[in-house]
Amino acid sequence: MKLTAFALTAAAIAATALLSACGSGKPAAPVEPGAYAEVNGLRMYYERHGVATDQPPLVLLHGALSGIGTDFGELIPELSKTREVIAIEQQAHGRTADIDRPLRTPQMADDTVVLLGQLGIRQADILGYSMGAGVALDITLRHPDLVRKQILLSGGLGAEAMHPGLMEGMDELKPEHLHGSPFHTDYLKNAPRPEDFPQLVARVLDHDLNGMPSVSPEAARTIKAPTLTVIGDSDIVRPEHSVEMFRLFGGGIMGDTPAGLPNSQLAILPGTSHITAPHRPELLLPMIPAFLDAPVKDA
Repeated sequence: MKLTAFALTAAAIAATALLSACGSGKPAAPVEPGAYAEVNGLRMYYERHGVATDQPPLVLLHGALSGIGTDFGELIPELSKTREVIAIEQQAHGRTADIDRPLRTPQMADDTVVLLGQLGIRQADILGYSMGAGVALDITLRHPDLVRKQILLSGGLGAEAMHPGLMEGMDELKPEHLHGSPFHTDYLKNAPRPEDFPQLVARVLDHDLNGMPSVSPEAARTIKAPTLTVIGDSDIVRPEHSVEMFRLFGGGIMGDTPAGLPNSQLAILPGTSHITAPHRPELLLPMIPAFLDAPVKDA
């Protein structure tokens, strides 16, 4: 049977991710042990790195099938040198075991908000990658007072963000397509029930086929939090879509005027795919703190 675009991509992940997990050419730095919190029926895993400063903490939200170390192992050691970093693992992912409910973006957003409330976080910056970008966007839309700034890495406003045909045949993805990848090996190493990997894949497939969120342009325009939109130049997200997102968030204007640059920013990482996007520390580490530390102009 000839695999469609999505299934071919999924089948290639095992090989690609083995190379991309160390996109800088160095092994991903190990993360430190974290803690658990009881959140909406979940025993939810999180980690806190660095020390509290006068800046809000940076909350990291991983992508589908992944976890903290898999996506952010190269970024956390450096980012936590100058700010507190809180990294969270969502339902069925990493060290957070699955429970009997579908995997949906609004629910993951609610879980994240409840956890931050338990930690006493009243305002935060949020960096979400892929699925995590959708969670970040949902939090920003429904809890605007909680989010000071957001970074959306390889995320879009809905299925229309992706290249045509990419979602076709998505139900052909099988757990064995991912065997040998960091998604699989990290899950086996970290998950409370390593035998649940097929269930994680099923949860993600159901999410993407039946529960993928969609944010209208009108809703995106209401966001006041400065937003850094980042994709790879060979991402699953179309460059045209990221430019449109940038415009909706207040960007895409000429900055050489008395008004100056907008609060929101856009970056397209050269030579970067969707899988490799969080593994470009040489590109991301200069721009993330610069964006977070930049003063916010009055609207």
